[in-house]
Amino acid sequence: MTNKAAARLKSDGWSILETTGFLHLIGPLWERRVDGHYEFALATEDKHQNRRGMVQGGVMMTFADRTCGMTARYVSGKEYMATVQLDTHFVEAGQIGDILISRPRVVRSTRSLIFMSTEVTVDNRCIVMANGVFKILKGPG
Repeated sequence: MTNKAAARLKSDGWSILETTGFLHLIGPLWERRVDGHYEFALATEDKHQNRRGMVQGGVMMTFADRTCGMTARYVSGKEYMATVQLDTHFVEAGQIGDILISRPRVVRSTRSLIFMSTEVTVDNRCIVMANGVFKILKGPG
């Protein structure tokens, strides 16, 4: 990630999210709250490109999955979740250097499932739409 992208995100109120494992390889991920709603950002760089030089679809799917899952955890207060289903629609290609923004929202919540939706945008232009179902788990396993 360029220093310019990091400076822009910091000046707009974003802070880096602690990540481990696979997400650590994709990140850093950024987070902020605006009017009580969670927003997430990912500044794309060369490591995110596919063979055509665009942002790899799997990166955008992972970003949508993670941000919906985190929001489901935050809103429900439940620590452990598992993705049951994630439907992803690629609307437009992402360019390397773009800052991806996800603003997940809860569509419906039950005792055991949380239904989520997000649009991944670049400069308020939708590039990915995703809907997910997340299962509330009793523990980490």
